Amino acid sequence: MNESVVSLVTHFAKSGKPIASICHGQLILAAAAATADLLKGRKVTAYHTVGPVLVAAGAHWVEPETLAACTVDGNLITAASYYGHPEYIRHFIKALGATVTGSNKRILFLCGDYMEDYEVMVPFQSLEALECCYVDAVCPNKKAGDTCPTAVHDFEGDQTYSEKPGHNFKLTANFDDIDASTYDALVIPGGRAPEYLALDPAVIKLVKHFMDAGKPVASICHGQQILAAAGVLKGKKCTAYPAVKLNVELGGATWLEPDPIDRCFTDGNLVTGAAWPGHPQFIAQLMSLLGVEVRF
Repeated sequence: MNESVVSLVTHFAKSGKPIASICHGQLILAAAAATADLLKGRKVTAYHTVGPVLVAAGAHWVEPETLAACTVDGNLITAASYYGHPEYIRHFIKALGATVTGSNKRILFLCGDYMEDYEVMVPFQSLEALECCYVDAVCPNKKAGDTCPTAVHDFEGDQTYSEKPGHNFKLTANFDDIDASTYDALVIPGGRAPEYLALDPAVIKLVKHFMDAGKPVASICHGQQILAAAGVLKGKKCTAYPAVKLNVELGGATWLEPDPIDRCFTDGNLVTGAAWPGHPQFIAQLMSLLGVEVRF
């Protein structure tokens, strides 16, 4: 038990400032409970195996019916797992006194097997957390409830990214039933998936719809392989993962160097990023095109 960590949590508890804790993080709350009276009688959830510890610390345990469960009690926000991120983030934004402005927007994610884990999960859940956004995820030849395996690409000092297994990402709609005209924006994650999605005529048709209509399109990392294959980059300025530079330039775009790797750019209706370290810029620039803002 790290005393400096317990002291930090105790400070926030005594000040009444918002505290958000997820999964096994509530073990730290339990450790701080002895000095801060943090959990006594408070409604708290967590990953289910943490329950007995929280009860022993005086909490009112709320059994998570699903892994997406969240509970709010005053300044304390708790959640069972990363599946609950949208609601968890939504509650935390409110606790900080922020407001979300913007009219209802429908956003479509174009998914595929072994897309990059972070590049689909983080933007998807972040946009889901905004009450004015409705988000769907589809993949060719798959239906709502099916999953896409993902890959985690990391930057560990080698000549290119490393690749490790990621989570299975659940789709929310049937690809064949999608009416693109009912969506306001398209997001294209990177990873391995764009290599084969770029060869699918239905994918090309979908991408052309959004670009021809001038709707916001946000593409990251290797996603720009699909944009190049669709012939929609001519005259555009964009970036991508450096290995995709040739695709971008052959597609007729002006290459913008991603230095550092978290740089993102907007050109008209197109937002492009090089890799998941750029998510803060990537998501913020897409929100700007959608007219969505979080105000503190």
